[in-house]
Amino acid sequence: MKELTPKQIVRELDKYIIGQAKAKKAVAIAMRNRWRRQQVSGYMRDEIMPNNIIMIGSTGVGKTEISRRLAALTSAPFVKVEASKFTEVGYVGRDVESMIRDLMDTSFNMVQREKEEEVIGLAESLANERIIDILFPDKTKNDASISEEIQERHARTRSRIRKKLDNGDFEDNIIEIEIEQETITGMQVLGPIGMDDFGMNIKDMLSNAIPKSKKPRKMPVSEAREVLIDAEAQKLIDNDEVIRIAKERSENNGIIFIDEIDKVVNGNGGQGPDVSREGVQRDLLPIVEGSNVNTKYGVVSTDHILFIAAGAFHISTPSDMIPELQGRFPIRVELDKLKTKDFIKILTHPKSALIKQYVALLEAEGVHLEFESSSIKAISELATEVNTKTENIGARRLHTIMTTLLETPLFEHPKSGQKKIKITAKYVKDALGDIVVDQDLSRYIL
Repeated sequence: MKELTPKQIVRELDKYIIGQAKAKKAVAIAMRNRWRRQQVSGYMRDEIMPNNIIMIGSTGVGKTEISRRLAALTSAPFVKVEASKFTEVGYVGRDVESMIRDLMDTSFNMVQREKEEEVIGLAESLANERIIDILFPDKTKNDASISEEIQERHARTRSRIRKKLDNGDFEDNIIEIEIEQETITGMQVLGPIGMDDFGMNIKDMLSNAIPKSKKPRKMPVSEAREVLIDAEAQKLIDNDEVIRIAKERSENNGIIFIDEIDKVVNGNGGQGPDVSREGVQRDLLPIVEGSNVNTKYGVVSTDHILFIAAGAFHISTPSDMIPELQGRFPIRVELDKLKTKDFIKILTHPKSALIKQYVALLEAEGVHLEFESSSIKAISELATEVNTKTENIGARRLHTIMTTLLETPLFEHPKSGQKKIKITAKYVKDALGDIVVDQDLSRYIL
């Protein structure tokens, strides 16, 4: 984990997310505390538990984005799960332990990519040697009767071919290589909770027990090189080391974002069709408070995984959760509703602001898209108005408005003659004014 201070973390988050200072501060402190814990020695290190967080706010205010950006910033394994997809043990659906297995899969893939980058140079060199062996087979190899002169001549020829290969002279040549194929092409296990993961484990065990078959394939040198580099890289990587590092990262740096936690909070006293909601909370409890979960990579401890839960809590409150689970989420942060001034900043300030995205899209067609400041204000005011009159979906409203506003230029281009489009306040009013006035129409379009 990168050694960023809480203030540095907030500054980095500010580049992508507008407002929500309280939520940013809470997650920044939580992340720094993880680094602080790892500097502690002795028994106290294991005693310090993460302060899990509940974010309260309507959709589109930045709950998921804060968590996702935080994970990317600290290179931490990150998984987002929907609480509503989990069911109590005995019901049809996913069991809560699957989120830990998903986290471990993510961590394994992250570490494997890092290891591949470390060995990519050597893997490329070995792949090129294999291509040379195919282009110019070494018939003198392991033949003791071949004279030294012939061996030297063969080495010179091979050197010339290697130089031509490096210059790209053979890129379009068709060669035949052998590709390893999975002997088990597909497997589906239907059954009670957790059987989807059980099925994957059976597939992994069988694929390791049964040798992989090799199938010859013909392809250009340029394509064959990529396949061979990948194969050579896998040979150079110590899989046990990857699993060890991935497990350590999951346990100490992993972040699990549980969205829609309010959907499993029962507001009617445990009666009716929602009877299993409290059961889901009780299943979540041991995972959040710390337990050992079996995965295909081994047993993973959840003691120091950071859990960030989020929900709108329109018809319930965090205090409606079972008391034991409430105690495992000591930090509660309420996110602010977005206003016109926030929408203006969202459209312009972040590195990947929505306006910058559309400018880049039309630049691909050779068209320069320009927004006047008055038009940005008009778009933001419309977003606020529609959110007020209909369902408040926060910043996601900007996506629907921008798509409708730019529908014509996005459809018509490329076309000859027009190389510049200027979006004015009048353009915004003409394109969207009637839709906003007609509430029934705006419900469908915006």
